[in-house]
Amino acid sequence: MRIFITGASGFIGGAIAKALAPDHEVLAMSRREESDRSIEALGARPVRCHLENLRAEDLPAFDVAIHCAAWVEPWGTRSEFWDANVEGTVRMLEAARSAGAHRFIHISTEAVLWRGQHLRNVDESYPLVDESPYLYSETKAEAERRVLAANDAGFETLAIRPRFVWGPGDRTLAPELKKMVESGAFVWLDGGRARTSTTHIENLVHAVELALEKGRGGEAYFVTDGEVTDFRSFLPRMMQAYDVTLPDRSLPGWLVRPIAIVLEGIWRILGIRSAPPLTRHAVDLMCCDSVLLDDKARSELGYQEVISVERGLNELEELLHIDRELLRRPSSARTSTLQTASDSLDSRSRNDVRDAFAQRDKERTKR
Repeated sequence: MRIFITGASGFIGGAIAKALAPDHEVLAMSRREESDRSIEALGARPVRCHLENLRAEDLPAFDVAIHCAAWVEPWGTRSEFWDANVEGTVRMLEAARSAGAHRFIHISTEAVLWRGQHLRNVDESYPLVDESPYLYSETKAEAERRVLAANDAGFETLAIRPRFVWGPGDRTLAPELKKMVESGAFVWLDGGRARTSTTHIENLVHAVELALEKGRGGEAYFVTDGEVTDFRSFLPRMMQAYDVTLPDRSLPGWLVRPIAIVLEGIWRILGIRSAPPLTRHAVDLMCCDSVLLDDKARSELGYQEVISVERGLNELEELLHIDRELLRRPSSARTSTLQTASDSLDSRSRNDVRDAFAQRDKERTKR
């Protein structure tokens, strides 16, 4: 199968491209030479184009499109969010149809339902937001709405909705938490009691693999780890793998939320481009429950998680322990150390470790 992926330079798109490359011909959108190299390292072929001005003639023929690219920054203008998440998706839909694709898989999010309320045991019948105080939620909801509306005979469209994607290769969540702890800015809200579903990157990749051929056009599917946790239980375990200890101090959400609203207002009035030190989205994310039901994916896609939360946390800790150990050793001593330390990991995780350190050695040599 010939597959075209957007966002392959990112965490989710890169993991999907790498997993599919051994069994499929994978093409990936690339905006620059630097992206070309990272895409080629995944086993995919870069195609130079950009969502901002994508035309049908920019793309070769392919069978399936997997649209992962999105504006996920913590701050931005309505125009930036809309142009990337809505208009970019529409252009990709049109180009994919013109390229002969018969299926379009849109990587969505539970945020398409969210305007600041608790989400408790919700399934795909829960309505998409029309308006939301969070531009990411509002624009991703509109993008998903247009994707599913484009479903037609010969061009099936569906959306995969993960929640709180984590695991090896994370370039956003864990690094941001680490930065907050190191700067002294991290604080729990409401004691971290908010309950949440999560989605390990391997489980998301598995769901996308299934969606290449399964699933009904015009439908959305939640994909989770099949477990419910709370932030106070999950985040310390996850960050322990990164050798980061989260502090205990906590503030009530009702106290912090008005501060975020005031800061956002000041930033908007002054036209400050950088993100304020506190946003409503960040506050409400930590205060609101988000528990999702993925029965539909299990029945219609045949989805079953391939890695549990406990095993995922253990493997993440082992992977990053290997990372730290190898950095302390000369490159000549790394091969035997890596072999011994990674014997307990599954084949995909073990290959990820080898690839990561091969790339790191190349970068260190260049410097």
